Amino acid sequence: MGAGRMRLVASDIDGTILRRDGLITERTVRALAACEEAGVELVFVTGRPARWLTPLVEQLGHAGTVICSNGALVYDLEAMEVVSAEGIRRAIMLEVRDIVRGIFPESTFAAETPTEFVMETAFAEPRHRSLLEQVRHGELEELVTGDEVVKFMAKIEGISSDEYIRAVAPHVAHLVSVTHSAVDLTMLEMAPLGVNKAVTLAEYAHALGIAPGEVVAFGDMPNDVEMLTWAGEGYAMSSGHPDALAATELHAPGIEDDGVAQVLERKLAGLRLAG
Repeated sequence: MGAGRMRLVASDIDGTILRRDGLITERTVRALAACEEAGVELVFVTGRPARWLTPLVEQLGHAGTVICSNGALVYDLEAMEVVSAEGIRRAIMLEVRDIVRGIFPESTFAAETPTEFVMETAFAEPRHRSLLEQVRHGELEELVTGDEVVKFMAKIEGISSDEYIRAVAPHVAHLVSVTHSAVDLTMLEMAPLGVNKAVTLAEYAHALGIAPGEVVAFGDMPNDVEMLTWAGEGYAMSSGHPDALAATELHAPGIEDDGVAQVLERKLAGLRLAG
């Protein structure tokens, strides 16, 4: 879609504004604050669950809406409550698990609900065994009793995430939306069928009366592809995954070069000149 005036900025978090050391740079904080001061709406669109939004609160002071779990959940940071959530039916989740396990028997599984993370005991890697003391674990049939799962995860070792998704997606794409975004492990992220970041962002923008051409979006991983192609200006981070870079002709400088801030500074300067 063609780009128009910037009325909404939609940004991924990890690898886009949040560095590997867990910090958002001062330059990026200033650029995002300047957007809000200029009357531009700001929404974050992430694969993270609602309980992992601390960096937005502590480093940005953000108190607005966040689209979480790759679009399956919308959270209000000011009210600290779930606005909406769409879950995978329990029967579908178990069917997908069995399909994936049939292809890769060594796969392990975990699930996000609006309130907690649960996992098969084997999902915890040796380096993360402390997880076993912090979350409910065991058999999925016992851990998930309803249709409340907003993100279903399958993990494996020994192959890349790209190889994993190429082998699995054709067999489950009629049941769930499947993507990946993790950098340090091979893990698939599955949402209810038809749900992704772009779908929920489109609903959010429409409710504000904002057209796709008035949206500037930023992302760096395969789970950002739909959002980057939907937005009037979708910027893939130059430091991002090849799939994200191939999805759009617009490439922001890498996160190490404050790419989001650089683009927003230029866009805001243009708004001031136009005004």
